[in-house]
Amino acid sequence: MQRLLLLSFFPVLLTLWLAAGSCSHEERISYNDSIRPIFNEKCIACHGGVKQSGGFGLVFREDALGETSSGKFAIVPGRPAKSEIVVRIKHDNPELRMPLEHAPLTVEETELIEEWIRQGAEWEEHWAYLPVKEVEVPTSTTVGIQHPIDAFVRARLQKEKLAPAPRAQKRDLLRRLSFDLTGLPPSQEMMLSFLEDNRPEAYEEAVDALLQSPAFGEHWASKWLDLARYADSRGYERDPNRTIWPWRDWVIRAYNEDMPYDEFTLQQLAGDLLPEATPDQYLATAFHRNTLSNDEGGTSNEEYRNITIMDRVATSWEVWLGTSMACVQCHGHPYDPLRHEEYYRSYAFFNQSTDHDHVSEAPNLIAFFPAEEEKVRKLEDWVREHENKEAQTQVQNWVKRLRMREPRLRPETFTEVVGGIFTDRGDEDFLFVHNDNSFRLEGQLLDDIAAIHLSYRAMSKGLSLRITLDALDGPLLLETALSSRKWPFGTQQLKIPPTAGKHDLYFQFSGVENKKIAGIYGVHFQEKLPGEGQAGYAEVEAYIQELLEAKDSVRVPVMVDRPAEQARTTRIFTAGNWLVPADTVEPGVAPVFPPMAEHNRPLNRLDFARWITAPENPLTARVAVNRYWAALFGQGIVTTLEDFGSQGGLPSHPELLDWLAGQFSGELGWSTKQLLRLMVTSETYQQSSTTSPALLAADPYNELLARGPRKRLSAEEVRDQILAVSGLLSDKMYGPGVMPPQPDGLWDGVVYSGMKWITSEGEDRYRRGIYTYLRRSVPHPFLTTFDGPNREVCLSRRTNTNTPLQALMTLNDPVVVEAANALARDLMTTETSYPELITAAHQRVLFQAPAVADATALLRLYNESLVYYHTSPTEAEELVGSTNAELAALTVVVNALFNLDEFISKA
Repeated sequence: MQRLLLLSFFPVLLTLWLAAGSCSHEERISYNDSIRPIFNEKCIACHGGVKQSGGFGLVFREDALGETSSGKFAIVPGRPAKSEIVVRIKHDNPELRMPLEHAPLTVEETELIEEWIRQGAEWEEHWAYLPVKEVEVPTSTTVGIQHPIDAFVRARLQKEKLAPAPRAQKRDLLRRLSFDLTGLPPSQEMMLSFLEDNRPEAYEEAVDALLQSPAFGEHWASKWLDLARYADSRGYERDPNRTIWPWRDWVIRAYNEDMPYDEFTLQQLAGDLLPEATPDQYLATAFHRNTLSNDEGGTSNEEYRNITIMDRVATSWEVWLGTSMACVQCHGHPYDPLRHEEYYRSYAFFNQSTDHDHVSEAPNLIAFFPAEEEKVRKLEDWVREHENKEAQTQVQNWVKRLRMREPRLRPETFTEVVGGIFTDRGDEDFLFVHNDNSFRLEGQLLDDIAAIHLSYRAMSKGLSLRITLDALDGPLLLETALSSRKWPFGTQQLKIPPTAGKHDLYFQFSGVENKKIAGIYGVHFQEKLPGEGQAGYAEVEAYIQELLEAKDSVRVPVMVDRPAEQARTTRIFTAGNWLVPADTVEPGVAPVFPPMAEHNRPLNRLDFARWITAPENPLTARVAVNRYWAALFGQGIVTTLEDFGSQGGLPSHPELLDWLAGQFSGELGWSTKQLLRLMVTSETYQQSSTTSPALLAADPYNELLARGPRKRLSAEEVRDQILAVSGLLSDKMYGPGVMPPQPDGLWDGVVYSGMKWITSEGEDRYRRGIYTYLRRSVPHPFLTTFDGPNREVCLSRRTNTNTPLQALMTLNDPVVVEAANALARDLMTTETSYPELITAAHQRVLFQAPAVADATALLRLYNESLVYYHTSPTEAEELVGSTNAELAALTVVVNALFNLDEFISKA
């Protein structure tokens, strides 16, 4: 009987055991998917990285699970009933219930939090900080899907029960493609050829042709300039000129040559620190010399140096890592796991640069005229040939010496200053000396030093210098007259006799009494040129002073770090105030990110750049491919291009994002052209942008990609297209910014500058928008009207607006009117009848004949204008330069076509 009872009870035990086992396979609640969104929306404003009410924070796990100010634990893993957060979000008393003074959490939200805690309150880092996953391309049951991008997109559409749009018409598709890859419409010849070519490979051939067009680099460089805050002026009160256009040209060439994105990154962030860096690699670092510079009298150069570095930190993190760092300069990040001190670890990477908000913008990369460039080349070759050890390092030293005049000891390092006044302000950042004033340079090793380079500004005649060893009245090292140096300063080579050992050097100046005689900018120690005694030595050695005296063709501000012996100590600024320094920090990154490679030296910008492009970095490739995707599709897979943090948008297609990121940094070898080719050859990109009310209601922002992209063209694209279709657009590339027509007097309100807008002549009047001179205080009105930025700060996304001012601009801007007139004149040489002229104009502007209703409306406009100009010949002459009423009427029609939504949009 007992045996029967046991046997009958066994199925019950088995059932209970199986039930218990099934609990172990319950669906786990994801912190990232289910809990973090609740905390971010309802809780983190009071319990984030800055404000932690009640001693409870939700940014870091240790804060969330730690003891609160009340002595209670808000979250006790596995025990929701013991977790104060559950007690407070379910509390009946509104004065105790959380979130305080807000609507209570929903029942579903409360149950999710309780269950998450019961399951152990497992924490997850934010999705963007997790490694890029290896993603399998979805298999599809739909026949004909061959492109990987389409497989990801169609899988999501099937899940949402939506169908993709059909392929766009060939005319619309080529126009879209041409604008996306080159920023210009296709030529009439290219469009005609494409429309007549029905081969399957015709589209991909068009893609490849556009990728090889020089216009490709101009278009994509224009987008990069927004991120780099490029401008032709320095900003602030006077907003004076800055010569940095050679860097803009470097960017254009880099895109056209398809420089791999990791190399593109390395060179711009730290090209100067690469082994035996070339002038081009130094030039690349001008990316971070696009910061604003304030040379207003009375401003502290050290203050603005710190502001500049803060801008470089924020820009670097936004451009390459999609992370908002600006707020962390004052306190911990409110939402992301970035503590206050970790900001200054990034700051330390940039704190060693030698630039310091000086009016000269030093250090500058000097480009000489051809004869002097040949001398530089010969001198570098000489060093390579005759230096026995570390020739690479020595060549670098000579490049810095001759092209950048660096490194220099600046007045803040001078000691025992007698009588001299160091202003460290605005446009007077010199040590000003009078007769018999002096200063000391401490502990200089002179064994291998052949000359001292003194950078100074002479302020009187009869200036002389005496240098002694170890005391003002010590052994004489050098006594010499100093030549006149003009504003802001020049550099003179002062050869010294062979001197052994380490010495304090005393500089004593003589000149006229009772006035400033010189402004001292800095001192550089020149090593001995190797190969002394060899044939040709004297000639090459003479090049040094010749190059110091030579006129240069252009100077571009670049990045150069101070030598190790002059390294700055980086401190945390209390509440971001540079006047209240606190603890010291070393260069590095936050623990949430992969660690940096270790070295037996302090980390520098090159280490930071290599960390950014390292395969294990979870952000760089994601941020880059998302930005390229947004440029093509109108918005990113993550809509917040600038913010991949927890308050940014979630990816609409996370697997696709990771697959693209893996392809970009892997199989595609960081090739921008190959990445763009991959995207534009997908059927998803080639879809028609036509929509329906039902689809618009289901997916108003096209996040699901059930239709093709449609957006208004950028400011540069609108203007460039007008010039292109009219035949006026110049294909001239590179060079200083140009000044197309703009209203008189716009610059008059900028004080103390004296700069004038001198309207360009000839083809420079019709150059692409990327070459238009951009003054930060007064950008060209055409660009600003169509949402172009002033480039004072990094900009990841432009705002797209539609305003009446835009219509007024495209109706009345002088260049637009000129373009309409030029196209009308050209048409009148080929067509005779009015209907044919209207059709031809429509074909030239929009690549197709007008619909019947449009042709009727345009012909009516033409006839009305014709009557008007026949009766008002002076108005016709003002418009087209003659009393030809037919030409004036046709110009009005063309101008109207330039204002069509179809013309200023891509669809």
